[in-house]
This record gives sequence, C-alpha cells and structure tokens, in this order.
Amino acid sequence: MGAARYLAGMEVVRWGIVSTGKIAHKFARDFRFVEEGELVAVASRTEGAARRFAEEFKIPSAHASYEALFHDDRVDAVYVATPHTLHASNTIDAIRAGKHVLCEKPITTAPDDCRALFDRAADTGKFLMEALWTYFLPAVRRAKAWVDTGRIGAIKHVKADFGYPVDFDPESRLYAPPLGGGAVLDMGLYPIAIAWLFLAQDPSEVHAFVRRAPTGVDDDVVMVFNYPDAVATLATSFRCRLQNAAYIIGEEGYIAIPEFWRARSCILYRLDKEVDRFEDDRESLGYDFETRAAIQDIRAGKSQSDVVPWSTSLKIQEHMARVLKHL
Repeated sequence: MGAARYLAGMEVVRWGIVSTGKIAHKFARDFRFVEEGELVAVASRTEGAARRFAEEFKIPSAHASYEALFHDDRVDAVYVATPHTLHASNTIDAIRAGKHVLCEKPITTAPDDCRALFDRAADTGKFLMEALWTYFLPAVRRAKAWVDTGRIGAIKHVKADFGYPVDFDPESRLYAPPLGGGAVLDMGLYPIAIAWLFLAQDPSEVHAFVRRAPTGVDDDVVMVFNYPDAVATLATSFRCRLQNAAYIIGEEGYIAIPEFWRARSCILYRLDKEVDRFEDDRESLGYDFETRAAIQDIRAGKSQSDVVPWSTSLKIQEHMARVLKHL
C-alpha cells in the first residue's frame, strides 16, 4: 500500500470516493468514525464538484475524472457511488487499476452482469463487496442472532417494506429507464435483501403487483415470495410512505425492526409480550460499520466478505430479476 499511515501497528487503508452525489456525502460524513481508514481522494465528472466535495470533507486530492482516481497511487480502496448503470464498469476499471472496491448497491442491474463482474474480480485477487450497509448494522445483527439461536422458532413469515413519496421528474435517475430507474432497483432492494438474510432460500414462486410512472419504470410494487414452509410479503414505493419496518415472524415469537434499512433497534415478542429489546446508541448514520468491516477483510487479504459474499449479491440480483419480469 505504499507509504501508508499506521495505527496500532496496522496499515491505515486509504480510500477514494467515486462520485459526489447524495450517498457519497453520507459515506464521507460517517468516515470520521472509521479510525482504520483515511479519505485521501474524491473524483467527479467535473473538477468543480470534486473540489467542493474535497473542501467540505477535508480530502487532500480532487480528481476531475474517475480514471484519474483509479490510477492515484495514494489510493488503496475505492467506494463506487455512481448511478446503478455505471457500477459494473466503474468497479471493473477500479479493480484493473489495482484497487479494492466497496460498490454501492445494487452492484449491477442484472444477474448476468453480476456474474461477469465477479468473474473479473476473481482473476485479480482484489477485495470486492456490495455496500449492503443494512447487513452490518448492530440491530440487524442482533435480530439475526436471535433467530439463529432459536428464540422465535422456525420462521414462517417475513414482512418488510420501504417506500417514500418521490416527486416525479422524468430526468432524474429514479425515473429514467436508461439510468436503471424504478423502485425495485432503488428502495425495493432492501426488503428483498432482508428476506434473503433471514430465509436464505430461493422462493419457489414470485408474484409482483406493479404500478408504473409515466416513463414506464415501476414506482409502486407489492411482492410475494413463496417458499416451501414460509412466505415473504414485501413492498416498495415512490408514491407513498410505507410503514418501513421489517417483521421476522416465527412459530414461537416475532422480531420487529423499525426502519430496518437504517435500523437502530429491534424488539423480540412472544405473542403480545415484549421479552427483549436492543437499542443502538451510535452517533453515525451507520455507513461506518460496512466500511470498517471492509477494511478488516482487506487487511486479512480476503477477496470477499463473509457477511455480504458475492453469492449473496448474486441471489439478490436474481430475486430482483424475477420481480422485474412482471413489469
């Protein structure tokens, strides 16, 4: 990693951010909680945007092109925060340049692209992980531990939804088909991912009830995943605010995870009685957990995460594709 700083005898992983959009701001804001890493560069399509972002977060280098950041010798790892349709190409370019990559979700927009990306990554030995930050949040990890230790018995239902009203703009990424627009690829990934986390099965049947925006992309979707011994009812919407919670329901109890995609708490119930509760008192938004986990894996010489392995990213892609077939 070159002339890196050291912390407690360990190299500090130096990061570059690709893009200066909303999610990049959140990632950079939370980086102050990542002692094992250092933000050293940012890139945008314009020099002005890169410089403004660098000034805001006190980042030493601002690049006016992504390629310049990929070939910056001071950068060890890259956070890809570009629109969905650029994720695969940006990630491949970064890996080819010798960088480790944390790529914002969805890592690609189709299963075949996902497989091709991981095939490329496997040849390099570099670390690559989809930035599925929800999986790393302490409340979600605690809920998963409750399930794994049998505290609610066998899961019978997973209920999860995520939706907020989004003003229609045909030029915005969310509503533009060429930019991977639509609720499923944006907010809908979260309930699909939470179903996979707790059930870890391919559904035998997928049903979707879809409504579309004027541009043709999905803007309100209800999904039913049927499994041999369980069912997941999931939803996503740009039309209205949904309840935005997840419920993991077993034979002996259930777990409620309010605002599960950014969870700060989880509650365990037996029938109507609360029997356990976990509260997260973090100061950060929560993006630091995935970043610290990625750094630990990079230091350990891993090519993929145990929490979000490539197989998990591919399964989520496959399940989204089954939903999108109903469009």
